[in-house]
Amino acid sequence: MYRWLYYNVIFISILAITFIHSENRVIGFQHSQQLKKNRFKITDLFESNEMLSITIEGDIKKLMRDRGDDASLHSLSLKFKNGDSSELSIPIEAKTRGNFRRKLGSCIYPPIMLYFTESDARETSIFAGQKKLKLVMPCRNDEYVIKEWLAYQMYNLITPQSFRARLVKVKLKDSRKKNEDQIFAILLEDEDDMARRNNKKSIPTMKLQPTQTDSLAFHRMALFEYLIGNTDWSVQYLQNIKLIVNDSSGSESPVAVPYDFDMSGWVDAPYAKPADALFLQSVKTRRFRGYCVNDISVYTPAIDQFLAIRKDIYALIDSCQNLSDKTKKSQIDFLDSFYKILEDPQKLKKDLLYPCDKNGTGNVVIGGLQNKIE
Repeated sequence: MYRWLYYNVIFISILAITFIHSENRVIGFQHSQQLKKNRFKITDLFESNEMLSITIEGDIKKLMRDRGDDASLHSLSLKFKNGDSSELSIPIEAKTRGNFRRKLGSCIYPPIMLYFTESDARETSIFAGQKKLKLVMPCRNDEYVIKEWLAYQMYNLITPQSFRARLVKVKLKDSRKKNEDQIFAILLEDEDDMARRNNKKSIPTMKLQPTQTDSLAFHRMALFEYLIGNTDWSVQYLQNIKLIVNDSSGSESPVAVPYDFDMSGWVDAPYAKPADALFLQSVKTRRFRGYCVNDISVYTPAIDQFLAIRKDIYALIDSCQNLSDKTKKSQIDFLDSFYKILEDPQKLKKDLLYPCDKNGTGNVVIGGLQNKIE
């Protein structure tokens, strides 16, 4: 009898353990399925143009003061409302980045690089799949960073081979202070993600002549830089230019993709000025910086694109709720002056052929903090 009870106890124990394991597997499977259901795609962060509110919390003062050449990583937390309106907090690391703006003493906020670690919290949030993101901070006035965000938006209208940007309202919460700074900033799409979205890959170390890049894409890009009055770029030194190329074949020419527009006349930041070698008095003065061509008809496809999206560009500016009416008018006037040139064949020809002028500055190549002439 005791032996019978003994075997029954063992049998019941085995059944209980099996049931518990089975239940755990079911719960684990359900949890896994729920995570998959809740997961965002890596592109979701930039699918919306709605302003995103985030809070960065930690030793903000220490981060902002760390502007040396060998900036350290600082552990912080990033808080935001997720798609279901719940508030999430994920750990991040951040450091100051860039050269000019980071070292510019008159700027309160240096540009920041945010680094994300893999976690379920990240993967079930709008930041799913993100590993690192540039956070473009305002130097002083919020309107300058909003105007730069609009420049990215305009180029997105022209071509998908462009960086996407998300306007964010950032609350900087220093763990050692009661006061909180609230500013506008830009989250910029990672270059590898931008390349993958276009079925290409980024080639950050390749240095080429402009004529070695995809000609249609280059002419389109050069005309856009002319529109916004930006001269602070070069393919030769990869100055504010990224190159992407077909991922499956090396036979296609790389595409030049522009970024960093804060030195443009469109943004007109207080610290912005043209390179001395260009002999320009103001960033508000346009200077076409494409390469020399014999016949400007090669620009026709790009010009047609700008004419086709003219109403969309104006609507983009008009609908921006974060700019004052005075600033909107100034931006519209700057656009007007560009489109007047497109409609003036003689002026257009003169400007687009400027790089062929041997007595001009069309041969000046901008190489970062140094300006080099070839």
